[in-house]
Amino acid sequence: MRERLSRRAVHRWNNMPDIRSILEWINRLADRLNPFVDPRALLDIGIVALIFYWLLGVIRGTRAVPLLRGFGIMLVISIALSSVLPLETLRWLLENAIQPALIVAIPVLFQPELRRALESLGRTNDLLGRPFSRANRSELIDTVNGVSRAAQQLSQQGIGALMVIERETGLQEYADRGVILDARLAVPLLLNIFYPNAPLHDMAVIVRGNRILAANVVLPLSEDIVGPRRLGTRHRAAKGISEQSDAIAVVVSEETGAISLVHDGRMVSYLNEARLRSMLAGLLKVQLDEEPKT
Repeated sequence: MRERLSRRAVHRWNNMPDIRSILEWINRLADRLNPFVDPRALLDIGIVALIFYWLLGVIRGTRAVPLLRGFGIMLVISIALSSVLPLETLRWLLENAIQPALIVAIPVLFQPELRRALESLGRTNDLLGRPFSRANRSELIDTVNGVSRAAQQLSQQGIGALMVIERETGLQEYADRGVILDARLAVPLLLNIFYPNAPLHDMAVIVRGNRILAANVVLPLSEDIVGPRRLGTRHRAAKGISEQSDAIAVVVSEETGAISLVHDGRMVSYLNEARLRSMLAGLLKVQLDEEPKT
């Protein structure tokens, strides 16, 4: 028995990589990554790292994260079982069924995230450093002040509202579903639109520049309903349009009067007028160096 154990120990020791082979492997890796010898390897690694970093930024805060986590856990468990145990059927299934199915399933499951990634690549203004070129600074200031003051007054009166500010991604396809107004943004006009039982009070308002493009607009609802509190239809619509575009949504809750700002699928609630103005100015990249007109 002792002889068998000693033979196994010697066999394992002989099969273990020695320090010299490990050092040789490290030296070969260092030579390969040496930028003075061949910079293409580091350039390749850097480009791949940037692509993964960009993709993680695109899917951050979306439902793609738990889906990817579930895919990863399933694949790791399946590969581990098929490698450790002689499970030929499972190995065949992984090689011939699951991997081809993923090629078809990924575009279907991650369609919103893929569309969002392609839209971010297509925003030439972001790449050239000229954001929101369709609206000048004064128009953006009018929009920030008008939306903030209207949200505060609607909150005080307990009137629900949903205002969506268009940025680089066009929202014309959604505006065409509502009532086209193309009117200059004004606080009294927003209050009249959202007044209870008014013809246009339901659904959302789309703002382009300093003009109200359309009212009574139907928006896509977010499927992400997991959270500490159940979201109403307005809040789900605000999250939905922010997940499918770069728009900014301002929501006033009819039940609580709380003001929320939604951007990139993330929601910040219980804002006052000053805080809302500050956040809108930061997202629209406009400097508020003057007090709002009274």
